[in-house]
Amino acid sequence: MGKQLAPLGKLKQIDLRQLWEKEDSDFTPWLAMPENIRAVSDAIGVELEVQAEEHPVGPFKADIYCTDTADDSAVLIENQLERTDHTHLGQLLTYAAGLEAVTIIWIAKKFADEHRAALDWLNTRTDSGMNFFGLEIELWQVDDSNIAPKFNVVCRPNDWVKSASRSKGTSARGLQLQTFWTDLLATNENTAQPIRFQKPSYNWTNVSIGRSNVHVTVLCRPKQGNVSVQLQIALAGEKVLYRQLESARNEIEQEIGQELIWEEGIDQIVSFVAVDYPLNVDSEASRAQACVWTLSMTRQFMRVFSHRVKHS
Repeated sequence: MGKQLAPLGKLKQIDLRQLWEKEDSDFTPWLAMPENIRAVSDAIGVELEVQAEEHPVGPFKADIYCTDTADDSAVLIENQLERTDHTHLGQLLTYAAGLEAVTIIWIAKKFADEHRAALDWLNTRTDSGMNFFGLEIELWQVDDSNIAPKFNVVCRPNDWVKSASRSKGTSARGLQLQTFWTDLLATNENTAQPIRFQKPSYNWTNVSIGRSNVHVTVLCRPKQGNVSVQLQIALAGEKVLYRQLESARNEIEQEIGQELIWEEGIDQIVSFVAVDYPLNVDSEASRAQACVWTLSMTRQFMRVFSHRVKHS
């Protein structure tokens, strides 16, 4: 008698509008989150850092303005929740010109054949420094599991090779971040009870706090000159949790020992509670102080928020 197999789950595709009602207030903020922009980076082989959402370009606004961390060149992301259309193609080119973007990423539910052909044509007719990508986004779920996004690359430069494109080397900022994470993780390992950080992803890392879509997040921000410890609450449906926590704001701040930054993000997917600490990432002494502070504050956030998050 053969080995009895465990029952298999049913894979089903979820309509994008079930998770995101509007492009500008729902989809764009979700896409700009570090873990989601990382998925885009992985799909096309470009390390992206978000600079702004709804970035002004003359009288218009580009969905997401990023930089390529390898050389700090401008990257434009234009996104939509429906099939591609001529309006968004025009916006894509207008915003790209206004931002002097060298990498242009168009994300949509489905690419029309004529728009896929347009990006292919642009990739063959523009110089080698210009790169046009087309990505289709899908949402999938197994039974009642968490919904998972999937990015499918449908257009890319003909000669695009991930390893070759990254041969520019690591940017100065990337090296700064690597140095900070190395110091932080080494300091953490030398403590009596090391924190179980996720592997750092460019400028952030998470710590599980016992509830999906909620994490303690550490952000290293060399340009802003600080490191931030945050409780990040993802998805609009979790805003009830944020409001429950905010109702206990005075008590929470007393337990943490200082005032916190509270941001519900009414027009965004992510709400957060944060505290920042100054950091000169090029200074060994500053990094050492910031590492000690980061570990201490992360533990305080875990202690103060863990039971509240689990039992809300």
